[in-house]
Amino acid sequence: MKYSTLKKTDIEISKLGVGTNAIGGHNLYENLDEKQGQDFLREALNNGITFVDTADIYGVGRTEELVGEVLTDYPRDSYVLATKGGQTVDGPNNHPNYLREAVERSLSRLQVEYIDLYYLHFYDQKTPLVESIGELSRLVEEGKIKSIGVSNLTIDQLKEANNYNNISALQSPYNLLNRSVENDVLPYCIENNISFIPYGPLAFGILGGKYDKNFKLAEGDWRNSISLFEAEAFQKNLDKVNQLKGIASRKGTAVSNVSIAWLMTKEGIDSVIPGGKYPEHVKKNIKSLEVKFTTQDLEELNTIFS
Repeated sequence: MKYSTLKKTDIEISKLGVGTNAIGGHNLYENLDEKQGQDFLREALNNGITFVDTADIYGVGRTEELVGEVLTDYPRDSYVLATKGGQTVDGPNNHPNYLREAVERSLSRLQVEYIDLYYLHFYDQKTPLVESIGELSRLVEEGKIKSIGVSNLTIDQLKEANNYNNISALQSPYNLLNRSVENDVLPYCIENNISFIPYGPLAFGILGGKYDKNFKLAEGDWRNSISLFEAEAFQKNLDKVNQLKGIASRKGTAVSNVSIAWLMTKEGIDSVIPGGKYPEHVKKNIKSLEVKFTTQDLEELNTIFS
């Protein structure tokens, strides 16, 4: 396993993390097997993955409960725990009082005394970000969280949130099919010592290489709201993935591993957090650490996914 340091902290995190939204996110996916999901997390922890990412909205608290049950079997200093708050079933709520209550609920569900990295999940478009981050800063002073992150912010919102230079991490979508953060958000993070943690590294399944033109999302699948899955865009994305398969074949690895490894080549990326439902997903993702690129490989990827 490879490791890096979360910006503005002395917290060491694994370069390959683990996303847990499919462990208990019944509001996001259909027909989830919670036991399999917990086994998926155990497989990650047993293989040197120390960076665990979750959120209170996944399963409306259920994922945090399941993650907490697993973590009780591991020493507290053997993993780094990140969770998110500020999102409710009725929409975002960034009010300081709400965030304080959300942190307390997460601590209880996760069965821990502190959270290593706490993200503001979504911006509610009304609470001044300086107030929300100010409350999280007080929670840092109280020892309930160790560092502050933000998620899904525009460049202007990120600058406002980082007004006092106390943001350690930004989590936003970034993958071969969605490179918009390269325009301004990622450079800002690099310049301002903020770890960029991409979510959706496999474009929510498309870059896994298993979908074909006949693939259809289940009616209740949250990914129906993602533009990458819209009919015309989906077919174009599949064409690009078919080209990606050629590179993966040359490397003797899976398409998903090439996609994850490409992110790890990017400056500013301190960890990549692919999710999964089964232990086999972890075993496959770990192989991304073995992928090496030549300059020609990277140029080819840039051409395909310009």
